[in-house]
Amino acid sequence: MGLQLWYTEEHTENVRFSIKVRNHLFSQKSEFQQIDIFDSEEFGRFLTIDGLMMLTEKDEFIYHETIVHTPMAVHPNPKKILVIGAGDGGVIRELTRYSNVKEIDLVEIDELVIKASKEYLPQTANKLNDSRVTVHIQDGLKFVRSKVDMYDLIIVDSTDPIGPGEGLFTREFYGNCFNALNDDGIMVNQHESPFYKNTTLAMQRAHKRIKESFPIAKVYQAHIPTYPSGYWLFGFASKKYHPIDNLNLKWEDNEIATKYYNLDLHKGSFALPNYVKELLKNEEK
Repeated sequence: MGLQLWYTEEHTENVRFSIKVRNHLFSQKSEFQQIDIFDSEEFGRFLTIDGLMMLTEKDEFIYHETIVHTPMAVHPNPKKILVIGAGDGGVIRELTRYSNVKEIDLVEIDELVIKASKEYLPQTANKLNDSRVTVHIQDGLKFVRSKVDMYDLIIVDSTDPIGPGEGLFTREFYGNCFNALNDDGIMVNQHESPFYKNTTLAMQRAHKRIKESFPIAKVYQAHIPTYPSGYWLFGFASKKYHPIDNLNLKWEDNEIATKYYNLDLHKGSFALPNYVKELLKNEEK
């Protein structure tokens, strides 16, 4: 029996999640964080930042389709889009499938995430060179501060609210996003998990702050096997459009071949379990 390598992440002090690793392909510390890319039998290649799972080749489609197509099927004509975080390119890949999208600003604080993804994660990074994409190596919080009435959609694909991603969960940030959006703009963000205590607080706090800035603030869900508890939430915030009442039932005319997202799932994803509703309601008070 040879040496076995395992990647192990602590989901809580009492729960660990492990994946058997074939190869450790990349490991480097940038000025912001530790970036690693592994190869595994079960999940293909996967990216971790500061020891936390960001994506795997096997289930990334669920996250990226959920965060992109949900707002894209609601906004009638999103042409200019701001993406914050997302240096792995998965969000960009999904957005570039729309012919009506004219400009995408990608703001990633850590250039090394982009470089490593281009080299080792072509499945997600293959559209980062699309002519409509402009990459800004900058802090998303600072970038959005000076922008007013510029974007139809903002997608906040941030790491967890610790380290470099921390500022992307603040009242100031969501207020700036509101100002940066056109008068019918939409913002979506990854919203953590409601299952374990440590992520629940981040989720509640984000929801409270978004609700203070946006007239429409809803939460929706997806099943992402490699994230803590496998149960993940997203925030949908909007100045004008309701995620279900304003759903474009002709979205499928785009003929975008999705593996996870569809319009029935879109509607269902906003139907939350009672314990999650309770957590959100407590925060709204």
